[in-house]
Amino acid sequence: MVDFEIIVGSVLGASEYVAEALEEKLIEHELTAQVHLAPDLIDIAPCATWIICTSTHGAGDLPDNIHKFVKQIEATDLTGTSFLVVGLGDSSYDTFCYGALKIEQKLRMSGAKLIAPALNIDVLNQPIPEHAAVQWLETWLRSRG
Repeated sequence: MVDFEIIVGSVLGASEYVAEALEEKLIEHELTAQVHLAPDLIDIAPCATWIICTSTHGAGDLPDNIHKFVKQIEATDLTGTSFLVVGLGDSSYDTFCYGALKIEQKLRMSGAKLIAPALNIDVLNQPIPEHAAVQWLETWLRSRG
């Protein structure tokens, strides 16, 4: 059984790098993780903690590779599922991290529980977003004991 399911929404690959860095950090903590670059709900354990890593595309939209997953969660009761969100965006746009916000809302509406405030990484201030994400995860892991 896997401890963490890392669900990726990516257009240009930055979210994939973040997901892989988070997976490495979890392994350092002797936790198991699985990264999903083409997420399908059937492959994702509902009892694991989900980490959603997504960028925002276009006018505040989610990347194409995660649309099927979003449709699946809209039609599923996810009560009992816990999740974290890491959003990547560019604060020069008024839709900064809207993709992450949208998927957070969809998960909550399906009954899933957000277990820590979302991390929204501004790529203008964090040119290597993996560093910010790993630091955030490390802090969260320490806080949970």
